[in-house]
Amino acid sequence: MTKSNTAAVQPAEPAAKNQLFLGTFVHSKALTELEYLHNAAVCVDRSGVIVAVERDCDEVKARATLLPRLGWDEAEVKLVIAKEGQFFFPGFIDTHLHASQYPNVGIFGSSTLLDWLNTYTFPLEASLADPAKARRVYSRVIRKTLAHGTTCAAYYATTDVASTNLLADLCLAAGQRALVGRVCMDQLSPSYYRDSSPESAVAATLASIEHIRRADPTFTLVRPVITPRFAPACSFALMRQLGELAAATQLPVQTHISENRREVALVAELFPPSATGARDASYAALYDAAGLLTPRTILAHAVHLTEPEAALLARRGCAVSHCPCSNSALTSGAARVRWLLDRGIVCGLGTDMSGGFSPSVLEAARHAVLVSRHVAMGVAGGGSRGGDEKAAEKKESESESEEEKERAKLSVEEVLFLATRGGAKVVGLEGKVGGFDVGMEWDAQLIGLTMVDDAGGGGVEDEDGDAGNVDVFGWESWPDRIAKWLYNGDDRNTKRVWVKGRLVHERK
Repeated sequence: MTKSNTAAVQPAEPAAKNQLFLGTFVHSKALTELEYLHNAAVCVDRSGVIVAVERDCDEVKARATLLPRLGWDEAEVKLVIAKEGQFFFPGFIDTHLHASQYPNVGIFGSSTLLDWLNTYTFPLEASLADPAKARRVYSRVIRKTLAHGTTCAAYYATTDVASTNLLADLCLAAGQRALVGRVCMDQLSPSYYRDSSPESAVAATLASIEHIRRADPTFTLVRPVITPRFAPACSFALMRQLGELAAATQLPVQTHISENRREVALVAELFPPSATGARDASYAALYDAAGLLTPRTILAHAVHLTEPEAALLARRGCAVSHCPCSNSALTSGAARVRWLLDRGIVCGLGTDMSGGFSPSVLEAARHAVLVSRHVAMGVAGGGSRGGDEKAAEKKESESESEEEKERAKLSVEEVLFLATRGGAKVVGLEGKVGGFDVGMEWDAQLIGLTMVDDAGGGGVEDEDGDAGNVDVFGWESWPDRIAKWLYNGDDRNTKRVWVKGRLVHERK
C-alpha cells in the first residue's frame, strides 16, 4: 500500500476480510447521469466483489439485517464509514499514459509533437534501460497515479524488455490494475532507441507478454498490451506482424492516431496505399490494412480524424483515449469528443504524461470540459493550416447552428463518466469496474471535501495544511459539490484508494 509520506511502492494489503462501506456513494449510471446514494451501505466480499448495495442503511440497520442476510459475522467485517464531507467514488481509469516519461512532466518548451519526441522523449525513455533508474521512475509514477485515484492505467513502457517487465511487476506489487505495453518502433527514431527489425520487435513483445503471463496468469490485475508506438515510427511490416500477433493472442492493442497535422501528413507520405494495400491514404486505413483496428484497440488522441475514418473506427469497434492536456500543451488541436460519441465511438480519458502535464485523471476531466468549450467556439483542430483550409473551416463554423455548437460542450457528468465507466469500456473492463453495481469489483476512492465551519475554518484539515481547494459551506447541492470537486480538486481530496477491495493508498 502506498501512503503519502512514504518514498517507495509498497505491496498492497490483501482484502483479508469482508468489508462494509457506509456513507454517500456517487457514480455514473449513464453518460449524462450521476447517481447519488446517501446513507447507503455497500458490502464487499473477501475477493473484492460488491455483493450488496443497500439504500437507507446506517450502521445499526446494517448490523441488524444486512450482515445476517449475507451470513457475515460482524466481528470479522471491516467497517469503513465516510465522514461528513466525504463520499465514495469509483476509481479513475487512465486510458493512455507513458510511465517512462514521468520525469519530464511539465517539460515541453514550445515544441510540437515530432520535435518534442526527439528533443525530450526518446533520450529519457532510452535511459530507462538502466534497471535502477527504471525502478525509481516507475515506483514514483505508480505512487503518484494511485494518490490521484487512478486504479487502472494503460501504460506505455519502453523498447527495453526488462524495463517493461519491471513496470508490470511493480504494478502488481502495488495492487494497481494496469495494461503494460512494450513499445515497438523500427524507423524514424534515433539509432540508439529502435528495434533492429520487425521480427526482433515481435520477439521482444512476446517475451514481455510471457513474463506478465507468468506473473499474473489470469491477468487479474496486469495485462500485456501490444504497443506499436505510432505509424511514423513503425514500418508497415512491423505493424502488420503486430496485427497478426493481436489476432493470434486476442490481446488489446494501444497506439496513437491523428494527433498532429504534421504527423497525419507524414503518415500519408510514408505509406502510400500502393505500398500497403490500404483503401486510401488515411491514418485509420493504414492501421486497418495492418490488422491493428480491433474491438480491443485503444487509439490515443484522434484529433484530426475524417468522417470516413470515424466510420471505420466505429465499424471495427475501436475506442479512443481523449487526452485534452497533451493536445493543448503540444498545440496538437482540440479533439471533438461529442462528434466521436455521436458516431458510436467509445471514449475514455488519458493523462498522456508527459505530453500531458499532470498525473491526475481529474485534471484531464476538467480540461476535457474546457476543450469542449473551445470546440463549441470553433477552435477545433490545430497546427499549421493554409488559407484555403482556414477559409473552409470558417465557412463550416458559420454554417453550424447554435444548437450544434452547444452540443459540442461536455458536462461535468459526462467527463466523469468518461473517467470511470467510459474508461472501463475502453480498456476492456466494462461491467467489472467503473461503478458500484452488485457484481462489480470494488475499485474506489474515498473523496474528502473541506466543510467550512461558522467561523470560516476548515477543521483538522486546515490545521495540518491538507484541506485542498474544495470548500463546502453546507448549502450546496450534491451536483454542485461534485462540480466544485471536478474544477478545484486534487490529490489532497483523495483520502483512500482501493483496487479489488484492497487498500492501495491512504493519505496520512
